[in-house]
Amino acid sequence: MFSRVARPGLKLTRNLSTSSQNNAKVAVLGAAGGIGQPLSLLLKNSPLVSQLSLYDIAHTPGVAADLSHIETRAQVSGHIGPDQLGAALKGCDVVVIPAGVPRKPGMTRDDLFNTNASIVATLTDACARNCPEAMICVISNPVNSTIPIASEVLKKHGVYNPNRVFGGLDPARVNVPVVGGHAGKTIIPLISQCTPKVEFPMDTLTALTGRIQEAGTEVVKAKAGAGSATLSMAYAGARFTFSLLDAMNGKEGVVECSFVRSEETECKYFSTPLLLGKHGIEKNLGLGKLSAFEEKLVADAMAELKGSIKKGEDFALNMK
Repeated sequence: MFSRVARPGLKLTRNLSTSSQNNAKVAVLGAAGGIGQPLSLLLKNSPLVSQLSLYDIAHTPGVAADLSHIETRAQVSGHIGPDQLGAALKGCDVVVIPAGVPRKPGMTRDDLFNTNASIVATLTDACARNCPEAMICVISNPVNSTIPIASEVLKKHGVYNPNRVFGGLDPARVNVPVVGGHAGKTIIPLISQCTPKVEFPMDTLTALTGRIQEAGTEVVKAKAGAGSATLSMAYAGARFTFSLLDAMNGKEGVVECSFVRSEETECKYFSTPLLLGKHGIEKNLGLGKLSAFEEKLVADAMAELKGSIKKGEDFALNMK
């Protein structure tokens, strides 16, 4: 998921009650889905958003009409189908993409590639044509491949800015940076950097790391075919969007983890803590000091992460 710096007891109201005034137009692509609807609800509640543009292939007029009855400043518009996608994106400052099919029990994130790769490529192409300077936040799985896809599509249009493309949201659970990627062993919690500092016996540390890596799968199994981690993902998507808008508004010291173009490791894309600013990524804060256990986790993740990245790049390069 969107890897991140997580904080215990973090309240979304820190963004909802901000006194900063902004006229940001935010689009949610996939707004009628399991993540898109609660994400749109959270965004509608924020004073950082003045226009909320909702797009999907079905049901968005109803979602928009429902949200329009909430007495907050954001004006909501609903757009349906490919013919209205351009209008949904015109003038957007931030685009959040949760569109695509969710995981079901027994599926890996990579099983979603064939369907979601085309969806992300099509939507990113529309972003390049209609809002080329927008911040783009991709939630659609598999993020280890969909971020490279989005990046290559933007390159084809000559509008790619690595400081404005973000991937892999995750819910706030523990106060620890999560780096690497968005699936299985590529999800690397840096528990040695936890604040306040914690220490665990090796068997406990190994078990805890494994559970964090499989948190999304745990939810998929618990829902028994009824969906994936939609509510926590919607919260995480809203949280990251609010952090991004805060930074674009001039707030200093905004740090989040995200899967982005990177030179911190041998992988072209990697999640690390990022200092956000008015123009996207202000500074990549890197991995910091790792324990021997974490160094091995990073090393073990490289092959899978490189394969996922190449799969996304190849898909985008071979698109007709």
